[in-house]
Amino acid sequence: MQTVQTSPIEGQKPGTSGLRKKTAVFMGPHYLENYVQSTFDGIGGVQGKTLVVGGDGRFFNDRAIQVILRIAAANGAAKCIVGQGGILSTPAASHLIRKRKADGGLILSASHNPGGKDEDFGLKYNGPNGGPATEAVTDKIFARTLDIDVYKISESVDIDIDTRGMTSLDALEIEVVEPVADYQELMETLFDFGKIRALFAGGFTMRFDAMHAVTGPYAHAILEGALGAPKGTVMNGTPSPDFGGGHPDPNPIWAKDLMNVMYGPDAPDFGAASDGDGDRNMIVGRNAYVTPSDSLAVLTAKAHLAPAYSSGLTGVARSMPTSRAVDRVAESLGIKCYETPTGWKFFGNLLDAGLVTLCGEESAGTGSDHVREKDGLWAVLLWLNILAETKMSVAETLDDLWSTHGRCYYSRHDYEAVDSEKAGAMISALRAKLPALAGTSVGGLTVEAADEFAYDDPVDQSHSAGQGIRIAFKGGARAVFRLSGTGTEGATIRIYLEHLQTDASKLDMKPEDALAEVCNAAREVSDLTALTGRVDPDVIT
Repeated sequence: MQTVQTSPIEGQKPGTSGLRKKTAVFMGPHYLENYVQSTFDGIGGVQGKTLVVGGDGRFFNDRAIQVILRIAAANGAAKCIVGQGGILSTPAASHLIRKRKADGGLILSASHNPGGKDEDFGLKYNGPNGGPATEAVTDKIFARTLDIDVYKISESVDIDIDTRGMTSLDALEIEVVEPVADYQELMETLFDFGKIRALFAGGFTMRFDAMHAVTGPYAHAILEGALGAPKGTVMNGTPSPDFGGGHPDPNPIWAKDLMNVMYGPDAPDFGAASDGDGDRNMIVGRNAYVTPSDSLAVLTAKAHLAPAYSSGLTGVARSMPTSRAVDRVAESLGIKCYETPTGWKFFGNLLDAGLVTLCGEESAGTGSDHVREKDGLWAVLLWLNILAETKMSVAETLDDLWSTHGRCYYSRHDYEAVDSEKAGAMISALRAKLPALAGTSVGGLTVEAADEFAYDDPVDQSHSAGQGIRIAFKGGARAVFRLSGTGTEGATIRIYLEHLQTDASKLDMKPEDALAEVCNAAREVSDLTALTGRVDPDVIT
């Protein structure tokens, strides 16, 4: 074992998604070692503890795991459970932590960000509940990065993580496990696989775009294997260090290959995609794109059709920017709907306390109490179970939602790589306007209420302020403004647009037409172009 003298690393507080940087930064001298040691120090050490380790297979994933194992050994960890080949989807890692009663886990991923030597890398710590580290833990990890002076590392040749079985490094026991089996076993307890198999046997067709990312092996094993979907159902199913040169974000822009299929002349009945680490999803039917917000509402309304949720839901939660469609469904079911800040750790508290069963966010993440992370393939399987029971198409399922609860037209506009100072100035100026906005007219709409969202956690009583600016307009429209921290360059301004429509004759409008007024009002009230120089968003979802 070596004790290496070092110095503090560039300060950046890890968030719900851990720490993300350019891959070259993590590969720099001592950077990864410092951060791993800071993580271990921040959680009170790993002496005698068991950790789960795995990632999404992006560039540097395998080399980083070797470093993590050597530092874990030097710090006295008892055992590391590693996904074969270094592969574990984020939800599978969460499940493995919970199933093995591990003390936590290290997940190597930058989620939906591009991968490669010149792209992004990330690392995060998940706690014993399988969910993202709490705010208190990330604060301790961050504080340690600012004063770290040594790290401990074992001297060793590379550990074989490609072969299943037991090995060791000093006193550290290392178990390499098949990454899919435990997760598949869990899915079989949640859903009626027999009913879904019969759906495929009856001629139901599907395409699943794994986007050259971690979900490929899971989709091949479950969809084409256990459920009998024809070979070729899964596209881009082999994980690649650079995700096939693409951007593994499941939305209509980056999953264009799938969208072309689903809107083509020979479109299958159902389409879906997942992201880099397998925790996000996109759902699309034949000529019918499902917004993540509507997907959460559908799953809430019809979850009882799957065995795991047949007795009903205790409650549901959504992130604040997510459309209020699920609120209307929850009200009809007589269950509570919680509005939380963005970040899965807030859902984790509610799930641990048994206050909710399902939860979701507009950025394509949905999940339930089966793990403590969002779960892309789980959402796809729940949709399949629902379609197998109802015998309805995706389009018919949406029509049923809208005719019953009204339609929340919804879109998110992302302005990426905005100069950070300009982005911050825009939000600050908008914040200063909030007290005087109510009752004023903006872009032809009347402001009903305006505030900056804050959240008091009903479980741990923590208070989270500054969670996004909300402006509600009379007539059911709403605009939300947030700065995102998921990128590695500049800032991303996200503007969320929503308009509730309950008039049955207006449920089939084009979303861009239904949202035109609130879009204009959002740009006007924020002075977006004047303050940032930006006109059109980079991505619209």
